[in-house]
Amino acid sequence: MKKTIIYAAALIVVALIGVDFYSGYQENTETNEPDHSPKTMVTLGDSLTYGVGDKSGEGYVDNLEKLIQEEKDANVKVKNYGIPGQESDGVVKQVKLTNIQKDIRNADYIILFIGTNDLIQSNGGDLKGINEEKIKEGAVKYEKNVKEILKSIRQENKDVPILFLGLYNSYPDSTEHENIIVKWNENSQKMVDDYERIKFISTNDLFKEKSKEYYSDSLHPNKKGYDLITKKIIDEYDF
Repeated sequence: MKKTIIYAAALIVVALIGVDFYSGYQENTETNEPDHSPKTMVTLGDSLTYGVGDKSGEGYVDNLEKLIQEEKDANVKVKNYGIPGQESDGVVKQVKLTNIQKDIRNADYIILFIGTNDLIQSNGGDLKGINEEKIKEGAVKYEKNVKEILKSIRQENKDVPILFLGLYNSYPDSTEHENIIVKWNENSQKMVDDYERIKFISTNDLFKEKSKEYYSDSLHPNKKGYDLITKKIIDEYDF
């Protein structure tokens, strides 16, 4: 009788060990599986972030969801706060709004693409004739605003990766315009280098000639042009 009880107890112990082993194996297996839980991306900027010029209505932002899913096997949902005509001082105000602050706190990625309208307005509303002194003054204001934007973002979310998109030259045949864009981008790159978890992504190398194949008007890309920007982001950052 005693032998029977001892044998039964031994079987129970072995069974419990087997259950623990299986549970541990299951947990390890689940841990090693890819994480497909939704990630949130917040995008801030002007008409280029809004998607003006893309007849499909996607721009570079909406297209990111699909390409990240296809090429990076990640699940990202975008909240687009781009506003046509917006300058950097507008984004300064935006990132202090309660609803946007909440989204920034919960964001897994942030994209900032701003400065084109700052440059244009500092030159008097267009880029046909260059006023270097006015553009220099505009650059100082722009850089001050960008620092304020980054400060506000970091106050809400100190760890979120920020992708900072550089400006592109919408007059690629003009050396004068190119020099200005390069200077603004160099200054932006220096600002970004002072922060952790912020990556500068160049867009100026995407549009080296003015072509209807990539532009919808004198400034905004069409779908093909926006696709180039989207692809550049995907290539530059590992989501």
